[in-house]
Amino acid sequence: MAKKEFTYRGKTLEELKQMSLKQLAEYLPARQRRTLLRGLSDVQKKLLEDIKNGKEIKTHLRDMIILPEMIGKMIKVHRGNGFEIVRIEDDMLGHYLGEFVLTRKKVSHSAPGIGATRSSASLSVR
Repeated sequence: MAKKEFTYRGKTLEELKQMSLKQLAEYLPARQRRTLLRGLSDVQKKLLEDIKNGKEIKTHLRDMIILPEMIGKMIKVHRGNGFEIVRIEDDMLGHYLGEFVLTRKKVSHSAPGIGATRSSASLSVR
């Protein structure tokens, strides 16, 4: 079975890559549209240039919107204590980079620590 061609709100990936940022903004949700219409910051523009040039990318810009030029690239996104590799796929279009790199660990409780009250220190023996 052949893979279905990706479309985003009726536009193919090639059509989206041909659009300017203002034209693309019309197809994105409100928050992302507002960001693009107000203009990208200098750091975000530099990140886009680095992506187009094909450099290896490490970034702290978790608030960068995933644009059509980024699809298919591998980007290392900061997660607070290090970088995690994110492979940008077509269904990520319009989301933020930070959505795909979690910054918090799952809480796992163990035995009570030093200074715990007597009632919380008594664990069942089972």
